[in-house]
Amino acid sequence: MTLAVLLSGQGGQHPGMFDLTADWPAAEPVFAAAARILGQDPRAFVRAPGADLHGNRTGQILCCAAALAGWTIVEAARPARAIVAGYSIGDLAAWGCAGRFDAEEILRLAAARAEAMDAASGEGFALAGIRGLRLAEIETMAEGHGCHLAIRNAADSAVVGGPRAALEEVCSRARAAGAQRAVVLSVRTPSHTPILREASRRFEEALAAERPRRPPAGAPRLISGLDGAAVFDVQAGLSKLASQISRTIDWAACLVACREYGCETVLELGPGHALATMAREALPRARVHALEEFRSASGAADWIRGN
Repeated sequence: MTLAVLLSGQGGQHPGMFDLTADWPAAEPVFAAAARILGQDPRAFVRAPGADLHGNRTGQILCCAAALAGWTIVEAARPARAIVAGYSIGDLAAWGCAGRFDAEEILRLAAARAEAMDAASGEGFALAGIRGLRLAEIETMAEGHGCHLAIRNAADSAVVGGPRAALEEVCSRARAAGAQRAVVLSVRTPSHTPILREASRRFEEALAAERPRRPPAGAPRLISGLDGAAVFDVQAGLSKLASQISRTIDWAACLVACREYGCETVLELGPGHALATMAREALPRARVHALEEFRSASGAADWIRGN
């Protein structure tokens, strides 16, 4: 069995996002590291009244913490072969799952990434999801309103980024053209667009100060969330990790990579189930679940084992 582990991006954060891993002993070091970066235990933070779960810095830390905590369940299941790929901020978390950085390093880098993005973009920007139109049509609409194609999800599905008011116009046009879905998302930063070129430069400097580890024996194959290519050259991989902040990412290519590596089982780690939904459409013969769909961590581990 080859397992594909997909790591969520921002947008799906919610108060119950740590319910499955909160009492899982192996995840405790991840939560301790996240508490040091976030300033409080993320398990308590997400349930606090009025907590801003979608602030860029907070959201990126929470998504990485959820992914890394979930990864400890995968490790307990000991899959024979695995690949790991992350969507947006999940791309950074993937480096932790692949053993290149420890949890504290990943969470510290998540904070640095968010801070660089906030400094580069300012207020009034967002992302919008559009499904049901050809990619070329979506891109033309976006460009016509001063926005940019941010993520290719499928042949008829994309995320676009730009000023919030302009995105509202893009969504209105898309719905009028027959889009099945066209909504401005809860993410407040125009990720994966040229607006964030300076953020890419700053994050590349932050990554250059780190010392990634050689992956341990049995580590999963790391797939770049930018283009679906396997990461063999560490420096080239880190450069992609920085540049994807301001470049269109091709998630559809990551799903193609899952198929090409013969993945029969797919598990999404992190808040929500958006990646699992996309994987079910792209890999109709695979067993696919999001971690949040299970009732217990041990049940998820059993499923991974095929029990």
